[in-house]
Amino acid sequence: MTRWLMILALSLWTAAAAPGFASPALAQAPLDAAKQAGLVGEKPDGLIGFVAGTVPADVGALVGQINAGRLERYAEIAKTNGTSVDSVRAVAGRRLIDRTPAGQFVMTASGAWQRK
Repeated sequence: MTRWLMILALSLWTAAAAPGFASPALAQAPLDAAKQAGLVGEKPDGLIGFVAGTVPADVGALVGQINAGRLERYAEIAKTNGTSVDSVRAVAGRRLIDRTPAGQFVMTASGAWQRK
C-alpha cells in the first residue's frame, strides 16, 4: 500500500464515529492486514497492541493513530454517559475481542497473547 493511501486511511479512521465499533473500509484494510499477519491484536483495554516485539514503522504509526482515535472517542463516550474512561475502554475491549475473527491474536485478561 502506498504511503499516501495509508495517510488517507488514517485520516478517515480518525474522522470515523466510534472507532472500533464502525470503521471506514479504507482504514480497516491496513489494520486487518496487520492483524492477519499476526503483528497486532486487540487488547482488553480497548486498544490495539503489538503481538510481535518489533513491527514495521508503518504498522507502528497505524496502531498509534488508531489508538489515539479510539482514546479520543472513549473519552467522548465517557463524558456523554457520565462514566469513567476505564469503564468505556473495558466494554469496548470486550466487544472488539468478541468480534475478532478466528486465527487472529487477542490479549487475555492475564496479559498473554493467544490466537482466537
